[in-house]
Amino acid sequence: MLANGRKSRTMKPLVRRVTIIGMGLIGGSLGLALKRRHVAREVVGVARSTATLRVARQRGAMDWGTRSLARAVRGTDLVVLAIPPAMILPLVKRLLPHLSSRTMLTDVASVKQPIVQSLERLLRGRAPRQRVHFIGAHPVAGSEARGISAATADLFQDSLCILTPTARTDQQARAMVRRLWQNVGARVIELSPRTHDRWLAAVSHVPHLVAAALVNAAASVPLSHAPRSFRDVTRIAQSDPRLWQDILLMNRRDVLVALTTVRQQLTRLWAALQRRDARALLRALAQAQRRRRQLS
Repeated sequence: MLANGRKSRTMKPLVRRVTIIGMGLIGGSLGLALKRRHVAREVVGVARSTATLRVARQRGAMDWGTRSLARAVRGTDLVVLAIPPAMILPLVKRLLPHLSSRTMLTDVASVKQPIVQSLERLLRGRAPRQRVHFIGAHPVAGSEARGISAATADLFQDSLCILTPTARTDQQARAMVRRLWQNVGARVIELSPRTHDRWLAAVSHVPHLVAAALVNAAASVPLSHAPRSFRDVTRIAQSDPRLWQDILLMNRRDVLVALTTVRQQLTRLWAALQRRDARALLRALAQAQRRRRQLS
């Protein structure tokens, strides 16, 4: 390993061929990182748009690309599903006839339990000699930016990637996907799919709703006059609405629980202001300050 964290060109790649389906911000950044760090000998990209494939190839995010799923996964070792969560199950059903028994599947979705459950149920129905192994993954490294033009090779450096194995997870697939994310710079932890969705509802999914609510609540104010604090706290409201519609609906139960807690906290602040209770207001603000400093 070189001092800057990149792998030497003389080191043997971790995996022979990786196929990335979806060459957007996450898929494109993964392709760039795999190529730059020599983690994969060959990276194949799949996208619906030939223009996306052309840009991905020009930027070095893949060795070659195609719009054909069958061609892209033929002979591949690992398929990374970098597509919106609602598309994953239908797409895997289309892929299955073209996958060999040694192919491993993973994803990058920020919702895990419904995806893991549905894919494990689907894959369990295949004959043992045709079985494909899946492990859920969530690189917590996205942004409000979109598309292959926003992809960067260092997106995952020092970021968190959550794996969500279950009792049915193949250990070889688990080890492969863990090492892949570690080799592109991520810090890998493991959570159950259920715990993942509960935690992410509180620290990722509800914050998107709150950011959207803050922007919509300021409809009467010219946003060109908004201070930097408003811009910082609402930055994620610029994210893809359709993607977040999928995420929020798929994790609806946990999002509603977390949103209820946020509503309770807002009610606490509202009540303190209504009563002109300086002590209660200070207590709530100081509590938030102490908690937030834990991130520093």
